[in-house]
Amino acid sequence: MSKDQLPASLQAAAIAKAVREALSAISAADSLEALKNVRIQHASDKSKLAVANREIANLNAEMKIEAGKALGAAKAAVKEALDQRLITLSIERDEAVLRDEKLDVTMEKKLGLSGARHPLTAVIDRVVDVFVAMGYEVAEGPEVEAEWFNFDALNIPKNHPARSMQDTFFVDNSDSGVVLRTQTSPVQIRAMLTRNLPIYVVSPGKVFRTDELDATHTPVFHQVEGLVVDKGINMAHLKGTLDHFAATMFGPDVKTRLRPSYFPFTEPSAEVDIYFNDQWIEWGGCGMVNPLVLRACGIDDSIYTGFAFGMGIERTLMFRHGITDMRDMVEGDIRFSQMFGVEL
Repeated sequence: MSKDQLPASLQAAAIAKAVREALSAISAADSLEALKNVRIQHASDKSKLAVANREIANLNAEMKIEAGKALGAAKAAVKEALDQRLITLSIERDEAVLRDEKLDVTMEKKLGLSGARHPLTAVIDRVVDVFVAMGYEVAEGPEVEAEWFNFDALNIPKNHPARSMQDTFFVDNSDSGVVLRTQTSPVQIRAMLTRNLPIYVVSPGKVFRTDELDATHTPVFHQVEGLVVDKGINMAHLKGTLDHFAATMFGPDVKTRLRPSYFPFTEPSAEVDIYFNDQWIEWGGCGMVNPLVLRACGIDDSIYTGFAFGMGIERTLMFRHGITDMRDMVEGDIRFSQMFGVEL
């Protein structure tokens, strides 16, 4: 088989063109991110050289050797150019960081640097103050929780998606029966099992789910949940409580609405929306405590009823202050907290 019988992608001219295009793109890359895209285009499994390399399998033994040498040299040239450009761009980036973050150690020290509390802590304290003023008590529970408290007692069945490894951090393994709590609702179960009726509690705390950290998700976040169990409790009491809660967090002009929804531990259930900054925004979930949950805690559902609700603290903070990236709350940059001072 002669050279002109080679597939088009293995022709010397095609290989040379692919190398020229790659070297030109590498030279033009002006940042590490741009170089990453160049690498994907010209040195990944979908690049022209990679496609040509797969054609070698269809050649006879003699032509495989010849084509392999040509492609090997081409890929080596591209790799070397990528490595050299990576070194150059890395040095330029490091020099820019050093230049931009350079400190003048001879400058006079500034005294009296203002302190700051983390805004999440301040929001939690404000929420607690709202409900303590209404006569609620603060309830707490363990972050490493028994699966029964986190799921079973809340009427979440064994086959519910939330119980899978995709949503829940299991301690040791999925058969251990111990999890990092996925919600603060287990505190409500503990309150119903240990407190005398009637019950009025609010439970802020840290929860864990197997989410990737991005602008709107984090694997560790905070919730606040409220629980009321008493005689004659109905949805009107729930709506009035949420209206007052929303007004204290977002101002007296805020509006709330309830949209029908489903949660295993409440019936009926609803999503809570607030009208804030000229738009309706989903704030949390709520509903009347499911009689099955009351019975699981030894409470006579023919005498007592209750309501429960839960909101995300990070979500509340983002709405109040127009924060668009949740990562700002967890990266530990003191400049973020200083924007809020010691109080909200």
